[in-house]
Amino acid sequence: MKTKMHLGLLLAALMTVTSCADNNQTANTNTTDADAVTTLRFSHFMTAGDNINTEALEPWAKKIEADSNGRIKVEIYPSATLSKPGATYDATAKGIVDIGMQAQGYTAGRFPLTQIVELPGITNSAQQQSCILHKLYDEGVIASEYEDTHLLALIGTGQGALHTVDKPIRTPADMKGLRIRQPSAVASHIIEATGAAPVGMPASDTYTALQRGVIDGLSFTWQPIQAFRLDELINTHTNIPFYNSTFVISMNKDKYENLPDDLKKVIDDNSGAAMAMRVAKVFDVSNDKAMAAAKEKGDIMIDIPDPLNDPDWRGPLMEGSQQYLNEVKASGLDADSVYEKAKAASAGCAV
Repeated sequence: MKTKMHLGLLLAALMTVTSCADNNQTANTNTTDADAVTTLRFSHFMTAGDNINTEALEPWAKKIEADSNGRIKVEIYPSATLSKPGATYDATAKGIVDIGMQAQGYTAGRFPLTQIVELPGITNSAQQQSCILHKLYDEGVIASEYEDTHLLALIGTGQGALHTVDKPIRTPADMKGLRIRQPSAVASHIIEATGAAPVGMPASDTYTALQRGVIDGLSFTWQPIQAFRLDELINTHTNIPFYNSTFVISMNKDKYENLPDDLKKVIDDNSGAAMAMRVAKVFDVSNDKAMAAAKEKGDIMIDIPDPLNDPDWRGPLMEGSQQYLNEVKASGLDADSVYEKAKAASAGCAV
C-alpha cells in the first residue's frame, strides 16, 4: 500500500513539473514572438552619402523601428550592393531583397503606363508628380503594374535637364550627333528626336562614362549632379523640362503578409502618398540647391522654361512623346486614356 502511495505521489509530482514546464515553455514562446525582431533589407542604387538616403530613407527606417518599438529593423544597403539598379524591383518581388527602390525607367517596358507621367508638360516638380502618380494608382489606372509586390511609394524626382562639358545646348540643332545618357524610354525617344544618340546607363555609371568620353552629356534632374559628383566634370546646363523621372519603393508581398497585423499597420502608416511626398520634397529642395551651386560655380546656364510652346523645341518634344505613346499602344495598352488622366490629375495636384 505504501509503495503504491509513493508511486502515486511521484507520478503526480512529475505531472505537475511537466505541466509547469509546458506552461513556462508556452509563456517563453509567446514572449519570444512578441519580442521577435523582423529585419527588412532595403536595397537601392544611391550612394550612402546621397541626401535622398540620409534625409529621406534613413529617417524613414528609423521611424519604422521607433513606431514598432524595435520589432522591425530596416537595414539599408545603398550603392546597389544587394541588387543591380535595373533589377531591384524584380529582386523585391522574388524576395531576394525585402524592400527595394529603383527608377521605373531602368527596366524598359516594365512600367509603360506609369512612365506616361514622365512625358513633358505633365508636371513641374517632384511633389506634384508624386501626387499624380498616387492619384493614378489609387484610381486603378497604373496599379496593375505593381501587383507582384506590396507598394510603398511612387515618387517623382523633378524635371530633367541637359548637362554637358563645354557644349552649350540652346536649340535641338545643338544636340545633333551628341551622345546623351538617357534614364528611360521616354527621355530616349525625345533625345533621339533632336538628332542626338541616347545612351542608356544607370546613374552610378555616368561619372566614369563622362570622364572617358563615352558620352558627351547627360539628361538628369539636378539632385544627382552633386550626389554622383558630376559637378566636377560638367559646366554647361540647359534647364529644359523635357522629361520627369519616377521611382518606385516596394516591399516583398510575402514578407509583408507574414507580419502581425500591428506591424503591418506600422508599415501602412508610414507608406503611400505621404511617404512619397516626404521623399519628393527632399528631391525638390535638393534640385534647387544643386542648381544654385552650379550658378555660384560660374557654370553656363541656359533656360528654356516652356519648351512645348517654344518654336525650336516643341517639334522634337511632341514627336518623342508621340513615339512613346505609340509604342505603349502597340503593346495593347490604352496609352491615350492614361495620358489624358495624367494631365487631369496634374491639374488637381498643383504644388
